[in-house]
Amino acid sequence: MLSFGRYPTPVRLLAELSLPSTALWIKHDDLASPVYGGNKVRKLDRLLEDALARRAERVVTIGALGSHHVLATGIFGKSLGLDVAAVVLRQKATAHVLDNVRADLAQGIELIPATSYAQAAVLLAARVASGAYYIPVGGSNRVGTLGFVLAASELAEQVRRGELPEPDLIVVPLGSGGTVAGLLAGLAQEKLRTRVLGVTVVEPAAVLERAARALAKQCVTRELRRSVLERLEITRSYLGRGYGYASPEGERATAQAATVGVTLDATYTSKAFAAALDRVARGRERNILYWHTLSSAPMEPLLVGAPEESALSAKLRALAVP
Repeated sequence: MLSFGRYPTPVRLLAELSLPSTALWIKHDDLASPVYGGNKVRKLDRLLEDALARRAERVVTIGALGSHHVLATGIFGKSLGLDVAAVVLRQKATAHVLDNVRADLAQGIELIPATSYAQAAVLLAARVASGAYYIPVGGSNRVGTLGFVLAASELAEQVRRGELPEPDLIVVPLGSGGTVAGLLAGLAQEKLRTRVLGVTVVEPAAVLERAARALAKQCVTRELRRSVLERLEITRSYLGRGYGYASPEGERATAQAATVGVTLDATYTSKAFAAALDRVARGRERNILYWHTLSSAPMEPLLVGAPEESALSAKLRALAVP
C-alpha cells in the first residue's frame, strides 16, 4: 500500500485550553509528512496509488489559486514521476496564497487559470480526454475518502492503546467533504460512539455538505448508512464572509492556538479551532478532539527555485482577488 505519511500521527492533550468539564485534544495530521503534512496526504496515498494502478502518467486536479490540495498533489505526484496539472480558480489574495502559488510552480505543477467553474469544467474535460487521471477538488471522491476511513481506524487503535480517551466529538473543517465523510464512515465501522462536527468553511455550503453525506454513505455497508449520518453535526456559524476570508472568531482562535504551539490558517483551521474552543466552553462533551488539517512542514524548501511574485503571469495574478 502506497504511503506518503508517517502514521499514526500523534495525539496530544491541550491542557492549557481545557476546562475541568471538558478536555481538548489535538490529532496532529499537520505532522503527517515532513515534506508537506495536513489532511491531503492520506487522500493522496489512495488516489495516487489508484493512478499508478491505472498506468497513468499524468494527473489533473482543480482547486482555488492557493490550494493546499493542489500543492500536495504536485509534491507527491512528482515523487512518483507523474506530471501534474491543476485548473485554478479565484481566491482572496494573501501572502500564504501567493506563496502556495510560487511553491506550485517550483514543483513543476502546470497551473491552468480559469475564471469560472464552467470554464474549469471544460479545461478539465480536455485533459481527462487526453488521458490524464482526474483528482477532484480536495481529493474528495470515494477513493480519496478511504484514506480517512483508515484514519478513523488509526484513531480507534490509539484509543485502545490508551493514548487518549474515546472522544465524544471530533471537530474538523468541512471543505470538499472527504475528510468529514471518511471519519464518519471509519468511526461507524470501528463502533466508536464519537460524533463529528463539520465546520463549513467553503461555499456553496449546501452542495458540499450534501457531498460529505453522500461520500460517507458510499464508504459503508447499507446497514451502517443511517447511523453514519446520525453522528454528523454541521455548523455554518464560523464561515464569516466566506472562503478564504479571515473572521474575528478565527483570529481569536489563532491567538489561543499559538499559546500551545499550534499554527492555524485563516481559511480552514482557524474557523474549525474556534468551533472547538466554543464547544469546550459549553462543557457538554467530556473529551473533544480537534483534527488538525494544516501542514506544519516548513515552506522554505518548497520555495527553492520559485519565481518571485512579480514574475507570476498576468492571468494567475488576476485570480488573486482583493
